[in-house]
Amino acid sequence: MENSVAKQVVVIGAGIIGASIAWHLTKAGARVTIVSESGAGGVATPNSFAWINASWGNPEIYFRLRSRAMAEWKRLANDLPGLPLAWCGGLCWDLPADRLEAYAAEHSSWGYGIERVDAKRAAQIEPNLVEPPEFAVYVAEEGVAEPVAAAKALLADAERHGAKITTGAVTALMHSNGKVFGVEISGQRIAADEVVIAAGTGAPAIAATAGIKLPIETPPGLIVHSRPYKKLLNGLVHAEKLHMRQTAEGRIIAGSDFAGGDPGDNPDATARDLFAAAKAALRGADGLELDFHTVGYRPTPTDGFPIVSRAEGMDGLYVAVMHSGITLAPAVGLFATREILDGERDPLLLPYGLERFAR
Repeated sequence: MENSVAKQVVVIGAGIIGASIAWHLTKAGARVTIVSESGAGGVATPNSFAWINASWGNPEIYFRLRSRAMAEWKRLANDLPGLPLAWCGGLCWDLPADRLEAYAAEHSSWGYGIERVDAKRAAQIEPNLVEPPEFAVYVAEEGVAEPVAAAKALLADAERHGAKITTGAVTALMHSNGKVFGVEISGQRIAADEVVIAAGTGAPAIAATAGIKLPIETPPGLIVHSRPYKKLLNGLVHAEKLHMRQTAEGRIIAGSDFAGGDPGDNPDATARDLFAAAKAALRGADGLELDFHTVGYRPTPTDGFPIVSRAEGMDGLYVAVMHSGITLAPAVGLFATREILDGERDPLLLPYGLERFAR
């Protein structure tokens, strides 16, 4: 930063996105205050499957952003030793064979490290699968973060370098003449040169206080969590309607899809059925017990893609809201910081401006 006066930035939200932006800004010399209602870890972050990938039916331009984000996780892990991150690989057969093959061919052509595997190789990768798939794809470079621990590590390090963390709900953005100049938190005011909304499902209500509309849906996702157990899984498993991994503390977590499944009318019953399916899919799982289930609400812009940009017509306001926050967090933190402090917008972010919804 060239200017002698450090920018005052308020970051609203302490999930993985808010934590990453706050950490990157602090490291770049800004004076950062993080405001969070929920404490470190946010609201959507704890209920995330936390899969780091550039997978699935994405257009190439979005694949490029996700690939870059995977690389930025490696940089972040170098800069912050002890970040809870594991490149455990992902085994996937959650598509009909022809679509799985088409997906593998396309992503291979884009440079994604996809290996086509048969039942024998699948059983080597995950020896405890009761029924190894006849055909699956394997990406060794995919990984997982323990999301709350990662957010907390980023926030703690930001705090060590001078960031402040305030607990409270933002009741309004303070603005006049087309510029945001701070936030109001239950009567108290915090002035800022720039405000970043990284509040996930809470973002639309906050943005609305400055007349900014954020088109975001909040679909629920149910994930079951076992009690800690001996090691059964090496990495991520995406079987048909059953996505599983084992956390650092030994819990098997599963959803009917990696974003969590529809909880239905009776979430307890949905959770029991899902857990039974996970248990039946794994050898040696006789003693596996369901501990609890979570229902997370995922902040998902209506077209499915991230919103990472300034808000048009309102200076001093930056928005960073997306599903796939875990994968994208380190890249979004880096790019948002550059844009906020130096006015440089990374080409990878070009499709993800808020203005696209106004057209």
